Amino acid sequence: MIANLIILGLVTLSRLVELPIAARNTARLKAAGGHEVAAGHYPLIVALHVAWLATLWALAPQRPISLPFLILFGFVELARIWVVQTLGPRWTTRIIVVPGETLVTRGPYKFLNHPNYAVVIAEIALLPLVFGLWPIALIFSALNALMLTVRIREENRALRG
Repeated sequence: MIANLIILGLVTLSRLVELPIAARNTARLKAAGGHEVAAGHYPLIVALHVAWLATLWALAPQRPISLPFLILFGFVELARIWVVQTLGPRWTTRIIVVPGETLVTRGPYKFLNHPNYAVVIAEIALLPLVFGLWPIALIFSALNALMLTVRIREENRALRG
């Protein structure tokens, strides 16, 4: 039970630490002439992630932990760090386009167009599975797929110019 709270606490803390970083990067990108694209869906993404974490906090504390899924989740978190470090000051939770900037093609972006979204897909599916909550993994993965369909379409459109 303590381990469950530590896992949930670390994931929640990492998201809370990322929010001001994303906000600073967003402000910096906008100051450099960037503009936000498809801002209307952003509150829905935030709501989805808050609901996902809140559901896990409500259901996971008393559940057994699957060590294989926890290890896999740990590797996904390392991939998350790789993505954020690769983008550096360009990483944000919003879609910000800065005219004249070129796409990042190093790090995980050598292998995938949207590695950050691959990480999010894996996180939303795996963390509930750590606690044996496969229905939660399915529900939030489906909701996330709907969100990412909109987000990736809008981001690709913006990046094409």
